[in-house]
Amino acid sequence: MTTTAPPTSTGAAAPARPPRPVPAWRRGLRPYLLSIPAVLVIVGILYPFVIGAFYAFLNYAAVVPTPVFVGLDNFVTLFSNPAFWSSVRTTAVYAVVGTVVETVLGIGIALLLNRSSLVGRIFERVLILPLMIAPVIAGVIWGLMFNPQFGVLNHVLGLGSTFDWLSEDLALWSVMLVDVWIFTPFVAILVLAGIRSLPKEPFEASAVDGASWFYMFRRLMLPMLWPYILVAVIFRFMDCLKIFDHVYVLTAGGPGDATRTLQVAAYQDSIVNLNYSLGSTYMLLLWAIVFITARYLVSVLGKAQRRAAGSEE
Repeated sequence: MTTTAPPTSTGAAAPARPPRPVPAWRRGLRPYLLSIPAVLVIVGILYPFVIGAFYAFLNYAAVVPTPVFVGLDNFVTLFSNPAFWSSVRTTAVYAVVGTVVETVLGIGIALLLNRSSLVGRIFERVLILPLMIAPVIAGVIWGLMFNPQFGVLNHVLGLGSTFDWLSEDLALWSVMLVDVWIFTPFVAILVLAGIRSLPKEPFEASAVDGASWFYMFRRLMLPMLWPYILVAVIFRFMDCLKIFDHVYVLTAGGPGDATRTLQVAAYQDSIVNLNYSLGSTYMLLLWAIVFITARYLVSVLGKAQRRAAGSEE
């Protein structure tokens, strides 16, 4: 029985075809094509901002069919209105107290979760759940819990059916409680990531020398962790300054002016009262406050990063 060997190729492989050269005009066009999405985003942000800033200098409202330029009259109207300064005070209290409480609680939770244990690993997964709930939905849920008649909080805490969490004296603090519940996990996760990125050697050397836990936290961990904490503070403080969603769902700015922040006041004047120019004036002033505050906090963050890196000025 004879077998036939498969034919073998004795010729050399065909040389690969060289790639076709890209025309110069296409190479020159690529940077512009890649920048189109960024340009669209910038236009989408700047166009509404410029229009809103322009409206702040008009008397544009639903009852004024032909608005005219009025200069700084809208700013004078706001600055002479006690309700505006009440909104500024409410916004400042909300931003400062909310940010401080969330930062302190977030650091404490991060320190607890940093301990290697089964409970810590479970809570680390569960902690992110409030962040997955939209603030509007969280406002609806907490509004039901705050209800004096059938709310679960009064039932669990034994406060009866007359204790009103959203009364004029307690409304602002109740709204802050919802904000703390939603966003404290954000601070905790950010700080926890910072803790786990710190070098182990300084802490091991201090433990060998007999340093206490509080000393290591105050002298070693906190200085190196400060840039992470400042990042969390910047995000939360900026967000608290322009808070609107769950505040409006829970109280719509009331009772009275108890929770009427600048963002809520802008909505009420521009959408409810149809005074578009006055609402735009609120938003322009709020933008100025956020911009100045952000610039200052970012500069503080830069100094903290340089100090943590050992290159302090």
